[in-house]
Amino acid sequence: MDAPLSRSAATTPPATVLAWDLPTRIAKWLLAVLVGLAFASRYCGDGALVWHQWNGLAILVVLVFRVLWGLVGGSTARFSRFLRGPGAVLSYGVAMLRGRPPHFLGHNPAGGWMVIALLGVVGAQALTGLFTTDDIAVYAPLTNVVSDETMARASAWHQQIYPILLLLLGLHVAANLAHSFLGSDNLIAAMITGRKPRGTFADRDPATPGSVARAVGCLVVAIATVFGGIALAGGNPFP
Repeated sequence: MDAPLSRSAATTPPATVLAWDLPTRIAKWLLAVLVGLAFASRYCGDGALVWHQWNGLAILVVLVFRVLWGLVGGSTARFSRFLRGPGAVLSYGVAMLRGRPPHFLGHNPAGGWMVIALLGVVGAQALTGLFTTDDIAVYAPLTNVVSDETMARASAWHQQIYPILLLLLGLHVAANLAHSFLGSDNLIAAMITGRKPRGTFADRDPATPGSVARAVGCLVVAIATVFGGIALAGGNPFP
């Protein structure tokens, strides 16, 4: 029979703590894959445009889910937890330049606003895509409820947002790689496993996960919002 654990061994805290809950991580990686597929389908000829539209609809569902989860999800997923004022962002930037940035369990002040910027720009790209057409065979879900002028304007915005999105994605990837390989925070590993090594963090430790039922509810509401909203507007939610 194995010897009983000593009191000190039984009470030793785990080496890692929860940083991000599972729904947050799934939404992040799913959005990354969908955006990548949307970019790829954009260059695969006219036959791929229908898949490009389905990618856009799926992106909108994930975005709406992430906004809802940012209100009711796990502690580090909530916007109220990681969105801080300009002073906090400036202080964090100065600390970074001095090589002594504080460690955050969730998003740091600069990273939190990068999340919002990415959600906003990806959302704008997907929303303008609802009104675009190739003028030949493929019409987006809401082209039948707007004028030709509106379609042309939306198509122009859809193209103009594209390089802005690429720039933000490049900055986001570069920042994560720098933190992971040059700093003390392996953000890429943490966003995969959901955990970080135990330490002293500037935000609360450990994170609290959101409930599965709440995540499923947010997903259902997100799907209904995207497809139901298009249908209620008089569009075609199924390309």
